[in-house]
Amino acid sequence: MEIRQLMTFRTVAFTLNFTRAAEALNYVPSNVTMQMQSLEEELGTQLIDRLGKQIALTDAGKRFLLHAEKVLNSVDEARLAMKENEELTGTLTISANEIPSSYRLPAVLQSFRARYPGIRLIFRPFANEQLKQSLYEGKTDIVFMLDESVGSTNLMIEPLIEEPFLFLVAPDHPLVQRTYLRSEDFQGEPFLLTEKGCPYRTLFDRTIKQQGIHESMTNLEFSSAETIKQCAMAGIGIAFLPKIAVKAELERGELISLPWEMPNLQIVTQMVWHKDKWLSPAIKAFLELTREVITSK
Repeated sequence: MEIRQLMTFRTVAFTLNFTRAAEALNYVPSNVTMQMQSLEEELGTQLIDRLGKQIALTDAGKRFLLHAEKVLNSVDEARLAMKENEELTGTLTISANEIPSSYRLPAVLQSFRARYPGIRLIFRPFANEQLKQSLYEGKTDIVFMLDESVGSTNLMIEPLIEEPFLFLVAPDHPLVQRTYLRSEDFQGEPFLLTEKGCPYRTLFDRTIKQQGIHESMTNLEFSSAETIKQCAMAGIGIAFLPKIAVKAELERGELISLPWEMPNLQIVTQMVWHKDKWLSPAIKAFLELTREVITSK
């Protein structure tokens, strides 16, 4: 039994897909298949059920995964023990959706590079709906998301900072003159929103529907917060964005925040990693520094 076989099995167990496992390990799919067959022959039991194009762990596979994780974690610890007196090294792969990557992570990355120059940082862009999947597939170590704070059975989700959201318009928008707004005041007003699939767009749609005004709304969808800001400043409509994304524009008077809030809308920047992920010293250092930088804002 070889260490690489255990690594391959763990990746297959997380992805439940030979092709995705091969991509994550930089193998060809046939290599993954051969390693799995060899491991099963050596153990004398079937670890994976092959159900057409789908695969699933057998009961034996689920039990073996626990032991494989312990072995691989021990190997990683042994390697690092040989370097415990040296500068922290290694590779750390992270990803994030737009707002954290643009407005929260730069300060974190700058501080981390200065404090731990021996650690190689890789940022891999993924679409919102692929961020959590990248953790299951081992493509990222940590992801950052702007979303409501919810629990998970397989992921560690750590809320870092609450992100208040604002309704924003150009200074000459008619609603700026109002000191109090009701939902009916938005009748026929175009809202400038991120595309469906964005976590906070989903929360926006849900809350608007609960207030009963979604049928009278006109939506314009965009792929980036920057585009939404520019369109709002041009007077095209009402932007719905986190305060952190428009801080400079508010200070310069290029955007005005309307006196209207969405009840029960709590969105946070959160840090997420797989609960079974072994936290190397490099990962632990990044988690701790991130908490230090972001929560001190």
